[in-house]
Amino acid sequence: MRAVCGLSGTRAPDAAPGSLVMLPGMPRYEYRCKACGDTFELNRPMAESSAPAECPQGHPDTVKLLSTVAVTGTSGPAKPAPSGGGCCGGGCCG
Repeated sequence: MRAVCGLSGTRAPDAAPGSLVMLPGMPRYEYRCKACGDTFELNRPMAESSAPAECPQGHPDTVKLLSTVAVTGTSGPAKPAPSGGGCCGGGCCG
């Protein structure tokens, strides 16, 4: 089970009551409760990333999980590396 908790935020006008909205620039951290095994997420400032987090069931013994981020680019097709010309590829070295 995964719960998403926010320390602060605003609800969009068309959002369901009780729904959480991630604020721009507010990182999301994932935690696991050692007592019940649930995994949950908190939106909190980076300055509070190491602060203790209580699980949604009220258990205080949690651990922050290491998250990985995949970054991919889609700016267009890859361009081939230039060849020829220059000193080492163009025959100017002797």
